[in-house]
Amino acid sequence: MSRDSPRVGVDYPGSDAALRAWFPTDAACLDYLDWLRWPEGFRCPICRGEQAWKLDDGRWSCGRCGRRVSATANTIFHGTRTPLTVWFAAGWMMVSQKHGISALGLKRTLAIGSEQTAWAMLYRYRTAMVRPGRERLGGVVEVDETVFGAPAPGRRGRGAAGKTIVEIAVEQGDRGIGRCRMHVIEKIDTAAIREFLLAHVEPGAIVLTDGLKSYGPACGGDDEHRPEPVGPSGMQAHELLPAVHRVAALAKRWLLGTHQGAVKPEHLQAYLDEFTFRFNRRHSRSRGMLFYRLLEHAVQSERRTYRSLTADSTAGTRRSPTPPPADKRVRPPSLAGVPLDRPWRPER
Repeated sequence: MSRDSPRVGVDYPGSDAALRAWFPTDAACLDYLDWLRWPEGFRCPICRGEQAWKLDDGRWSCGRCGRRVSATANTIFHGTRTPLTVWFAAGWMMVSQKHGISALGLKRTLAIGSEQTAWAMLYRYRTAMVRPGRERLGGVVEVDETVFGAPAPGRRGRGAAGKTIVEIAVEQGDRGIGRCRMHVIEKIDTAAIREFLLAHVEPGAIVLTDGLKSYGPACGGDDEHRPEPVGPSGMQAHELLPAVHRVAALAKRWLLGTHQGAVKPEHLQAYLDEFTFRFNRRHSRSRGMLFYRLLEHAVQSERRTYRSLTADSTAGTRRSPTPPPADKRVRPPSLAGVPLDRPWRPER
């Protein structure tokens, strides 16, 4: 396997039919995660030992420290009671469809007993979509801010009450729009913009912005700043910075369409990460490649508890969802099963 150039039909399935053929059981799913996590062979995450043997349940027994380690340990799948066949089906639906899938849609499709379970699965996948150390944007980069949130009376645009501010950077590619980055910021000032640029824009890039005075000091001497004030130009903002406004509009339309706009401010960043993951790979020739990258990131991401997912970062408190009734099945059944021979035909 080549991590730089994985091949369809060898390293990942290329269609829904291939997905079902590749992963008919939970054991097959676990082995695939094992292969992704340790492509060069098992290495114990506790003692870094390389001598181990495979157990019947798919785990490894370390020959140095004696610990039994699963490929799901300390990843987003850690301690899950949801079958891996369901996890894989959810991941495929999330990236194979242009607009993704909502928690309610996933619940209905995979017969998951609780919408909270479906939401937590998708949210954990979103936390794995940002690869540490990913390449920053370069060349000519448009940078601007926008606000997300339901329409409300009062001031519009910058300074609007009840809105979440999002800073956006988009490359100007040779054939149109390139990659994008989106990040929630608390307020529009030089410090916040400076932090965003350092994290997402390569030094030496040409940064195009509007006439907001905070952008000049934020760029500093790292980037070449080219402001385009809206007033003196006689043009609209979307005409001066077309790429960044196009990306903002697509993100808002996606949240309104797929998720019905029901995204709380404390969770908005995770949804923006999902949009960015899909948008930056929109030219991929195979949807299976996105599935491969998603699982590759998932086995390298740290575990996330449900309580940490439901933390309200704006209030500093944690909200526990209403537990389902005691007689309600929450854990979904595995998608693995014995093939049925035409059950719609009654025996004669």
